[in-house]
Amino acid sequence: MTKFATIFFALFLLNFSLFAQNPDIDILKKINQDRNQNLDKLFNGISKSVYPLGVALPISLLGMGIIKKDKNLQRQGLTSLASLANSMGTTYSLKKIINRDRPYITYPNIQPYYIENDRAFPSGHTTAAFSTATSLSLTFKKWYVVVPAYTWAGAVAYSRLHLGVHYPSDVLAGAAIGAGSAWLCYKVNRWLQMEK
Repeated sequence: MTKFATIFFALFLLNFSLFAQNPDIDILKKINQDRNQNLDKLFNGISKSVYPLGVALPISLLGMGIIKKDKNLQRQGLTSLASLANSMGTTYSLKKIINRDRPYITYPNIQPYYIENDRAFPSGHTTAAFSTATSLSLTFKKWYVVVPAYTWAGAVAYSRLHLGVHYPSDVLAGAAIGAGSAWLCYKVNRWLQMEK
């Protein structure tokens, strides 16, 4: 009975992974191959904005908190930095463990704007963007912060597909890790403040 269950489970996982891969590559092909190449530089710029903004925004919060002597703003800046570090550490580890090739390696008809040398799953750019957007949105719960923050993060996620360097599942996982890490760090920060 155990052998039967093991074989059934293995076949189920194989079938699931084959099924899951088809929509993943189909969506990527539709976005990447039908893209307006005149927008490649724009989306590349959006992708490149992630790490400078991801680090600058939390440091700015921390700096403003120090200048204004606002302990809450200082904590929010530190929490945002902790979220970014936590989410990027998770993403880096998963890239090493899962070891997924970039889509243009597996599917030569994907047209990358440039070549990335690290692994695909999950998307580090998307992770950092959603970590930053979620941290900002939790710190400043105003529509004029939340809407632009998530619009930018969504544009980063889309840019990774447009540029042909990630599968949709890579960016979805990156968004979940980034947003989840920011939410978790925010909750831990609030819990620590209540403990004092």
